[in-house]
Amino acid sequence: MNKFSFIFPGQGSQSVGMMADFNDHPLIRSTFNEASDVLNVDFWKMATEPNEEINQTIHTQPILLTAGIATWRLWQSKTDKIPSYLAGHSLGEYSALVASDAIEFKDALKLVKFRADVMQKAVPEGVGAMAAILGMSDEEVVNACKEAQGNEVVEAVNFNSPGQVVIAGNVLAVERAIEIAKAKGAKRAILLPVSVPSHCSLMQKASDELRDYLSDITIKKPAIAVIHNVDVMEHNDVSKIKDALSKQLCHPVRWVETIEKIALNKISHIAECGPGKVLTGLTKRISAELQSTALVNENALDEFKTLTQ
Repeated sequence: MNKFSFIFPGQGSQSVGMMADFNDHPLIRSTFNEASDVLNVDFWKMATEPNEEINQTIHTQPILLTAGIATWRLWQSKTDKIPSYLAGHSLGEYSALVASDAIEFKDALKLVKFRADVMQKAVPEGVGAMAAILGMSDEEVVNACKEAQGNEVVEAVNFNSPGQVVIAGNVLAVERAIEIAKAKGAKRAILLPVSVPSHCSLMQKASDELRDYLSDITIKKPAIAVIHNVDVMEHNDVSKIKDALSKQLCHPVRWVETIEKIALNKISHIAECGPGKVLTGLTKRISAELQSTALVNENALDEFKTLTQ
């Protein structure tokens, strides 16, 4: 049997119609209904009918968690095969922890809604920004940020793939870093359409509030190893899991290292469990050895099941 891993996407992978190719599968619908009951929001309507609410972080975070777990449950209904590793990009780490039975789905829904709320409140609208820098090494981007800082914050926060790094911080510092990166040879340097500067030190207050909230959340030892963004390590100790989740808000997502770690552990196949194909594209740029599949419909699940036999 081929060893395989599952990875879960984060914010940016949401879209109206993102579950349409599952053809109203009862397990998908029931998972969305469960989430809607917990948070008193009609997430199925949000996923299927034109709206802007899906892109508001307070809705984006729980709906992506729901989509990832709905897809995971459909996989579980088809096979008893278990991934060797789980990981999730930023918000996706919560989906991975639910899939590993470390956190109850209903608790995770409330947790990511709280996470969204404290992230939104931590930095006033118009103060923070994020940008993607393409075609520069990690070190070059880090140095461009240092040069641009002045008395403000701008940091490299998502190491997504070789030559693709996201930066975040105060809007003027981010704009300075964009100009410096362009001058130093970046292929592209573009502001992203987000107002919350995730994973940088401006999120310290949100991180502290999340840490307090996590103290009342029941987390168990994961049944499947989850590789965390902040330190690229698996943790069985509950206090270390909570620490990794709170630190994640104000520290970089080390995604390249995460995928490299999976590849080094003789994993042959990796599946993106949730909407879109963002992580599948990143995986192909990080590792030539890993065969990556986006589980965007039931056929993809069936094909991946065959691949991993």
